[in-house]
Amino acid sequence: MTEHAHGVGERIRPGSVSVTRTGSRTYEGLNERGSTVLIGPEEVEGHFTPGELLKLALAGCAGMSADRVAARQLGEDFEMTVWAHGTSDAENRYSRVDEELLVDLSVLDESERAKLVAIMVKAIDRGCTVARSVHGCVDLETTIDGTPV
Repeated sequence: MTEHAHGVGERIRPGSVSVTRTGSRTYEGLNERGSTVLIGPEEVEGHFTPGELLKLALAGCAGMSADRVAARQLGEDFEMTVWAHGTSDAENRYSRVDEELLVDLSVLDESERAKLVAIMVKAIDRGCTVARSVHGCVDLETTIDGTPV
C-alpha cells in the first residue's frame, strides 16, 4: 500500500475507508487499496465537500449499475455521463437528489428505447447499493436520456 499519514486500525478490511486531517476542516480520504480523495469545504480548491461525495457516490453507483445492460444494447464504447443535482435544505440535510443519466438512445427505435430505459432502471434499483441505502431518507428522482423514470 502507498505510504499515507493515516493511522492504521486493527479492523481494516475490504470496504474500509478513512479520513485524516490535513488542515483546518480539510481531510484526505483513503480506501484500503490506497486510492485517495481530498475532502473539505467548497471554498477550498481541489477538494470535494462531503455532500458532493454523497452525490458522486449516487451518480457513480447508478452509472456502474446500468453500464452492462446499456453496453449490451449500445455497444461497449457507448458514452454516458451521470449527474447528481441537489443542495442541502434549511435543515442542513439532503432531502432530494436528482440523477440524470445522459446517454444518447436516438439510435434505438421507440420500443427498443423504452425497453432499455426500463432495464436500466431495474439494474439501478437492483444493483445500486448507495441508492438502496438512502432510499426513504432522500427523495431520489432519475432521468434517463431526458425521460423521467
